[in-house]
Amino acid sequence: MTGRRAVATALAAFGAGCGGWLTAGVRAARAADAPSPVPALTDSAAAEVAPPTDETIALEEPATGATPQVAPLVVTGYVDVGFAKAQGNGTSFHPADNRSPLDYGVDPFAPAVNSRGEAASTDPGTDPNGYPRFVNGFLPRSAGIGGTPSFLLNTANVDFRYTSAEVPVLVFTRVQLVPRLENTGETTRLFLEQAFGRITPIKSAELAISVGKFDSVFGIEYLENQANFRIGITPSLLARYTTGTSIGVKAFYRYQFIPIASALSLNVSATNSGTFVEALQGSSRSLTGVPVVTARLGYELNLARLSVKIGASAERGPRNDQNDRGTMQTLLGADLRVFVAGLSLTGEYVKVDEEEGNPNKLTGTGTYTFTSDFYAHGFWAQAAYELPLPIPSFRVTPYARYEQRHGEFVTFAAIKVDRATAGLNVGIGDNLIVKGEYLINRELEGAPTVANNVVTSSVVWTW
Repeated sequence: MTGRRAVATALAAFGAGCGGWLTAGVRAARAADAPSPVPALTDSAAAEVAPPTDETIALEEPATGATPQVAPLVVTGYVDVGFAKAQGNGTSFHPADNRSPLDYGVDPFAPAVNSRGEAASTDPGTDPNGYPRFVNGFLPRSAGIGGTPSFLLNTANVDFRYTSAEVPVLVFTRVQLVPRLENTGETTRLFLEQAFGRITPIKSAELAISVGKFDSVFGIEYLENQANFRIGITPSLLARYTTGTSIGVKAFYRYQFIPIASALSLNVSATNSGTFVEALQGSSRSLTGVPVVTARLGYELNLARLSVKIGASAERGPRNDQNDRGTMQTLLGADLRVFVAGLSLTGEYVKVDEEEGNPNKLTGTGTYTFTSDFYAHGFWAQAAYELPLPIPSFRVTPYARYEQRHGEFVTFAAIKVDRATAGLNVGIGDNLIVKGEYLINRELEGAPTVANNVVTSSVVWTW
């Protein structure tokens, strides 16, 4: 398969109900999905692509009496190694900014260095009296490198997929190791990123029901959570609200209109924490006892030379960083993907509204003082083009992304920031991707101007 045909296949696969976009470098068809109007792939065909992790399709069972050609247990994974350098001290905090909470008046997520969205640093520094400046949990995970250039083992990932030969059941587990040198010493974080079972109860329908810990269903960016699927390196400024995994139940349904090469899909979930990343809201238990409901409705048009996919998403439920079940979070979003002649155009708009809740805020990074009314909205747009090279195993894809985010903690600061990102993705065979990326962060309104641009790179080995 040539590089360009591989990309086209990837886009069609990602479009099954919850989207996805160009992934030059590996076999990006994460799920055993086929472009309309061709029906869903068989199990034997599914064995030729990467293991499904987003439950956006239904696997078709082999014909009665046929020998299943997919191994019951498949183990795959990847290693993501990077080198990054952030300006300044690696944070978005100005040394003379003594507003409180400090993280409310800036964007701590801006100086990201890897596909995990980790900032170079989240160290708030000290006030004029030498005391640590107060922050209140609006923080990403930190790589801890500050402004010092450093190699990073971003992620060591192992996936386990079991497919039953007797019933249409799939079990999937994703485990990740993240080594970091923190101020308290060397440590390795262990993340159970996904762990779910999925059943496709109707052989003739693309219906899948999953229970466990699984990917988001909001928008499309979550499809690039993993470094081996992401065309670039860093997530967008809106990813913190839409790409988190959580525990609960999910249902996906897709119906194809074969005569017009189209399909409609619906992806719905009820989970502990919705789609916020774990640094902002933990997902391992519900703090309110009421699930967060998320849904995406999608339409796709898959022609021979053109693919267009659009979607609308919504989320509603109690925020899971406090225990008042009446304190709600509401998200709305829209997404668009177009692929034509090797060019991928992708974008998403997201609006967030969180109500003020009880004190003693609990996030994935710790306990903080209070929860606040919060509003945010923004968008990102990306263009990527795979160069038409004559070497099938060598793929070169330049890309660029622009994004803007408005955020406001009520009675605190309202800020507006943007970011321009440019990078290059080089794929060598199916097992190696080399990426380089430069991020230009700007504080447009409300936040002090700081030097927090980032140059970063990533080498992803897939096995």
